Amino acid sequence: MAKKKTRFSPFLKQCFVTSAVGINLIGHGAVVGFSAVLLPQLHQPDSGIPTSKEADSWIGSLLSWRRTVLVCLFLPFISLVMTLFTPESPSWLVSKGRYNECREVFHWLRGDEEEQELEAMIQARINFEKTVKNQKKLDVVATVRKREFYKPIILMVHAYAMGQLSGGASTTAYATTIVQLIMNPDVNADAWMIALDTQRIVVNTLAIYIINRFKRRTMIFASGGLCVASHLAIVAYVYSKQTGFLTYEAIWIPGILLNLHFFSVSGGMVPLPSVIAGEVFPLEYRSMAGSISLASVAGTMFLVLKTFPGLVASVGITGTYLVYAGLLTYCLMVIWFLMPETRGRTLQEIEDEYRGKTVVDEERQSLKQAGTTER
Repeated sequence: MAKKKTRFSPFLKQCFVTSAVGINLIGHGAVVGFSAVLLPQLHQPDSGIPTSKEADSWIGSLLSWRRTVLVCLFLPFISLVMTLFTPESPSWLVSKGRYNECREVFHWLRGDEEEQELEAMIQARINFEKTVKNQKKLDVVATVRKREFYKPIILMVHAYAMGQLSGGASTTAYATTIVQLIMNPDVNADAWMIALDTQRIVVNTLAIYIINRFKRRTMIFASGGLCVASHLAIVAYVYSKQTGFLTYEAIWIPGILLNLHFFSVSGGMVPLPSVIAGEVFPLEYRSMAGSISLASVAGTMFLVLKTFPGLVASVGITGTYLVYAGLLTYCLMVIWFLMPETRGRTLQEIEDEYRGKTVVDEERQSLKQAGTTER
């Protein structure tokens, strides 16, 4: 049967679908970043709203709706309208046994050149249905003990935590405060914030192409190593200035260090976890495992934003960045042992690696025997 030609290429269709999610994330970022503008103004002597260091950690969720309500409503609304015109995902359709619809949507999104991955995904689901058709109830304990279930969750909890600890949350909410603490209290923090945010947008855009050119493990350990190094370099610089060991005044030194920090955050630490999450979760557990790992994002973001002012007040910016560097190193160690290389591999191949070759071979042999018995 001849394939129907469409006006738009699969690439443009994928861009449309992902833009619906991306615009929603922009709206989320507008809310998180609003406090970076609001907090300095509230600390002005003529501010009509008194605040304190303790209140600063809550201010983003308390007041952001008053000034940003139109933006926060407009962006998610556009995202909602775009979502209404997008089809269900192939992975969801195959999990419901709607294989013909799955093939149709897969071809709509990806074209006709990746048939092998499509059929492997469908066959994996058929095999799964054969395996569990005689089970009367879900064995929760057995599911939790499966390596393909708990390993990706542990991986993504640490990957998402790394994105927040690297500065994904703190540099957005407390940007001007961080700039003044690292560079100089008299520096034009607003101008530096605009420059660093502009760099962030440019690097985020470049990351779309860079991430697809290199292996996932290479990218995450390169950006993670750079992030830890920039944290330690900032600690060394600020400590040297505070103790009088470094008397040379040059704004370019902390400026370069901050740019390296922001580059590592926007180039890999924040965007990479979302890419990896779409590749490591097995189809049959994707909803549950994805929900658990995403819940950890909210928890980590809350802890970082809530504890940042207190950490700075008690141990200074040097102690705070030193704590973050230690936690980032711990996360990278966990990721080193749990994350397989996912670039250029199908979802089934990644799942098989988590399950282990022996387990996969045993299940395939069991399915062959079941098929022989049925015949």
